[in-house]
Amino acid sequence: MRWKDARRSQNVEDRRRGRSRGRRPLGGVGLIVVAAVAIFLWNESPDEVIQEVRERLAELPVGGSVYEPTLAEEELAEFTRTVLAFTEDVWATIYGQVAPSYRGARPRYQEPTLVLFSGVTPTACGRGEAGMGPFYCPGDSQVYIDLAFFNELETKFEAPGDFAQAYVIAHEVGHHVQNLLGVSGQVHAQQSRVSQEEYNRLSVRLELQADYFAGVWAHHAQGALDVLQEGDLEEGIRAAMAVGDDTIQRQATGRVVPEAFTHGSAEQRIRWFLLGFESGDPAAHSPFEMAYERL
Repeated sequence: MRWKDARRSQNVEDRRRGRSRGRRPLGGVGLIVVAAVAIFLWNESPDEVIQEVRERLAELPVGGSVYEPTLAEEELAEFTRTVLAFTEDVWATIYGQVAPSYRGARPRYQEPTLVLFSGVTPTACGRGEAGMGPFYCPGDSQVYIDLAFFNELETKFEAPGDFAQAYVIAHEVGHHVQNLLGVSGQVHAQQSRVSQEEYNRLSVRLELQADYFAGVWAHHAQGALDVLQEGDLEEGIRAAMAVGDDTIQRQATGRVVPEAFTHGSAEQRIRWFLLGFESGDPAAHSPFEMAYERL
């Protein structure tokens, strides 16, 4: 994938060294003051407060040490910033093709922020953890990625290559597009109104549309920016296959339970990604307009 000479996005928040746009964590003295207030003003149990203080103190850096990414991880961070810039360039151009098809969609493309973190991080959708893999939070319009996932994508999921990584980023940005269109909110609103199995089916449609949008992005990234090299598309296909629900279930338990799918089968994910790549039209196809059995 051609990317090293391209621009980097500025819409990246790096929390890997403890940086955050929120309030800074309290130091040891600050925790002790808060503990005293909790005990004497709020009638909190001293034992519980002391235990919490001990746990919080244990989380503070020792001797001022902080997390330092390796050179390889820094290059991966630069790659991630570049792919995000590619998505910004493409969606700023094509978002207007799809927005009129959705009632209540935001009229213009608004770029998401991508958060790099290590281990855990707070989000508007709750506690974000590396074990969750990359994810998008509609509550704060941010994509969250622990870069260690890309190593896992290569080793555990057997989907190596820079375009496999780009597919993952483009898929999460696809969720951001859905949020701007109002699709995510409509789906999440159904969670308390339908059965778990039916909600799972809605979730599958949501994920397949994000795959479709990732394919649409790849189509335009190649046409306008000439980013693809030989073998890149195959890398994206392997990544889509690796994160199919049936692939993951088979690896984890040795059996496949279709009614528990929330992201779609490997075959579905590949098909919708390629459909987007071949079409290049974000409004041409939608899994929400098809019978579930035909997805």
